[in-house]
Amino acid sequence: MIIKMKKEATKKQYKKLEEFLESKNLEIRDVSSKLIHIFGIIGDTSSFEPEDLYAFEGVDEVTRVSTPFKKASRSFKKENTVIKFKNGIEIGSHQFVMMSGPCSVESEEQMRTIAKTVKESGAHILRGGAYKPRTSPYAFQGLKEEGLKILRKVGDEFDLLVVTEIPSADLLPLFEKYVDIIQVGARNMQNFELMKALGKSTKPILLKRGLSATIEEWLMSAEYIMNGGNEQIIMCERGIRTFEKYTRNTLDISAVLSIKELSHLPVIIDPSHAAGRWSMIEKLSLASLAVGADGLIVEVHNNPEHALSDGAQSLKPKKYLHMVDKLKELSTLLGKDFR
Repeated sequence: MIIKMKKEATKKQYKKLEEFLESKNLEIRDVSSKLIHIFGIIGDTSSFEPEDLYAFEGVDEVTRVSTPFKKASRSFKKENTVIKFKNGIEIGSHQFVMMSGPCSVESEEQMRTIAKTVKESGAHILRGGAYKPRTSPYAFQGLKEEGLKILRKVGDEFDLLVVTEIPSADLLPLFEKYVDIIQVGARNMQNFELMKALGKSTKPILLKRGLSATIEEWLMSAEYIMNGGNEQIIMCERGIRTFEKYTRNTLDISAVLSIKELSHLPVIIDPSHAAGRWSMIEKLSLASLAVGADGLIVEVHNNPEHALSDGAQSLKPKKYLHMVDKLKELSTLLGKDFR
């Protein structure tokens, strides 16, 4: 529920209404701007009708939010959420942000080689998997904590932020120690105990869309995190499962537009997992920028033929740098600051 106060409403009138709502065990979230005083109500509002609130002086308009996701809703917050980092990177503003690196952290030497390319490209965020939840139990599962240490060490060496996937809630203290952005993989999107734990984290969360998740289900996962107190969420479209088998998944590029209409949260695209083919990454990346995505997360590997995971969808450094040049050209045309 959203309540808009009259311009001339007094603090005393607001306080009286606030006390009533708190007596109903409702959470009040102020989303006012300089020109308008609006606040959202979170909780079970079934005990009264919106019209009942007009009995309170100062109330101008009351609207019940129909979507099941409240805090993530564009109705609840009109302004875009912008996630800011100490190095000047902003996700959700005028910047187009790149997250680049290998699928898996394989060694310190490998990460250093790729980080050098990422830095040369002008990108500011290094990606790499330390824990690798895989479909097959026989596939490479990652270097785990040692991988986190390598990622942090190399990230600091090249002045890059780092993002990596968390597989379970018990690892959260470890991830908060080493990681700048915590990624939730597609298979964990509806692991609600993990979502609740991430709601208590101080780190931004990169939330990937589930393999067959609807837009609403995806946003409801974000709602779980936001309900715990963490509102620093980056939505990530990574392709969904359809009947098509030629590509690894089907990239739902319209998801960018859907999220931006329904929610105030930033959204990026992962073309690597969507296509599963390195030859498609450049054009899908350009399309992502053109449609209004806030950034990309792309897989880059110096020796993809011998990668321990996802070599077929990883760009070699030369191809990656060529793609970045194209993205910079388009960013300039669109008035975006490539980062």
